Amino acid sequence: MPKIEVYEDALYRYAGGTYTEEDLEDILVCAKAELDGKDEEEHLLKIELNDTNRPDLWSTAGLGRQLRLYTGGEIREYDFFSTSGVTMETGERRVIVDPALEKVRPYIAAFAFTGKSLDEPMLKDLIQTQEKLCWNFGQKRKSIAMGMYRSDILSYPVHYSAADPDSTSFVPLGMERELYLRSILKEHPKGVEFGWIVKDFAAFPYLTDDNGECLSFPPVINSAHIGAAKVGDTGLFVELTGTDMDTLLLATSIIACDLADAGFTILPVKVEYPYETPLGRDVVTPYYFQKPVVMEVNDANRLLGETLSIEEAAEAVRKVGSSCEISGDTLKVRPPEYRNDFLHPVDVVEDVMIGRGLDTFLPVMPTDFTVGRHTPEEEFSRKVKNIMVGLGFQEMVYSYLGSGRDFIEKMNIQGEGVIRIANPMSENYEYVRPSVLPNLLASESVSGNAVYPHHIFETGKVAYLDDNENYGSVTRNHLGFLTADRDAGFTLASSHISALFFYLSLEYTLEEVEDSRFIKGRFAEVLCRGRKAGRFGEVHPQVLENWGIQMPCTAGEIDLDALIR
Repeated sequence: MPKIEVYEDALYRYAGGTYTEEDLEDILVCAKAELDGKDEEEHLLKIELNDTNRPDLWSTAGLGRQLRLYTGGEIREYDFFSTSGVTMETGERRVIVDPALEKVRPYIAAFAFTGKSLDEPMLKDLIQTQEKLCWNFGQKRKSIAMGMYRSDILSYPVHYSAADPDSTSFVPLGMERELYLRSILKEHPKGVEFGWIVKDFAAFPYLTDDNGECLSFPPVINSAHIGAAKVGDTGLFVELTGTDMDTLLLATSIIACDLADAGFTILPVKVEYPYETPLGRDVVTPYYFQKPVVMEVNDANRLLGETLSIEEAAEAVRKVGSSCEISGDTLKVRPPEYRNDFLHPVDVVEDVMIGRGLDTFLPVMPTDFTVGRHTPEEEFSRKVKNIMVGLGFQEMVYSYLGSGRDFIEKMNIQGEGVIRIANPMSENYEYVRPSVLPNLLASESVSGNAVYPHHIFETGKVAYLDDNENYGSVTRNHLGFLTADRDAGFTLASSHISALFFYLSLEYTLEEVEDSRFIKGRFAEVLCRGRKAGRFGEVHPQVLENWGIQMPCTAGEIDLDALIR
């Protein structure tokens, strides 16, 4: 979970009041946080956040804002956001995007701020927020990377280009000599750490101002000149680049709202794309993209076991930062600009619970008592796990959600039966996995430096559309396994299947079928008790190329539910 350090005085200034350590411990519950320690000499509070869905709380300003609202503070209106119906004026502040970036790092959001000088606590907090957002929320800079630049010495428009890594050079932050972009990946500490994000592209992302002065090489390192923000700067240009528009816009909104709460004036920037984006070709950021969520008070009462009125529910929601409208027994909630964690009305119910106060709910003893035991499916799954470990495989554990790029495009399938979430938080959590194999291949794609052979597996759930089911989809327990080695072939995969079914005391037969994920003629379907039970074979070279895997792989997937029913 994220941990942050905040200056005590700064936090209390944002919160609008001071607290004893005991009182602070109690009120931090409203932010799903707890006090993890205190540096008496530096007057620093160490805070641990227990919810990764609220990146807006990972800063002094964000945490202080939550405490202020919870204790009765007014919800602030931020007047610098564009929406689908309103576009803020930007004047000369523009970013022009290169068409070649569409397949590299397609999105960028930006704004400028001015109004007063940066002091040391504010600059440190900005850098900390940048690191937490880009590392935790931004997948180690893969989906979000942020840079800050001295706006008094840059010229608009800013150009976001695709540069030749072998002929483009600049002086990176922390060095005194020019390096080519490709050399930065080997010679600069940040290049070594984050170069993996872009190293396989023919062209690298590159930011310059209108005079050709380098701002940065995102997502790796800023320039040593314009990109060196320091105490005393009276205005900065902020940009965030990434691969997912919603994630990028949310991170931009968080930073902008924090700076606005600190007393700075936020100046929007227009981004001009040569290709289509989810918001069109011209996007003025910061941009409010969140959608309202409707909650029935009866649903909240049913889940919370209370009898709250609609007015009480609305007051609780406002204490957590969301404005809302009452219509009969319905609450229409407008998420604040810095939040995008409302995926379902249940999320509003959670805010009602937090806003009312967890200590206001009386404990209730359970009235039904049951004996806990493993289901037959779980017992069978554990037996399969033991067999796979005995065969030399290493167990993996994955998320059930992922992107269409991983679950469909890279797997060389059409994706007709794949379940797509209607309101995903980001493209990285947009689909429910229909197979375990994409997760296994994702692990193999980053394991090229590990000693071969690689034997990995997972037992877990998959889901796919099925018109014969009441809910239109079905969830099954699957075993997925993968071997990567120079000699990996159909015979090896077949021996693993044979051993698995032998130790399960099950008979099986094989049938030749076609599957675009596997090599034709080196792939088979498993039949058990006359029913389809799985598939295995040699992974198709196109699939391996899509994942960036150099070593031959065999893989298979068995429907465990089909074996025990």
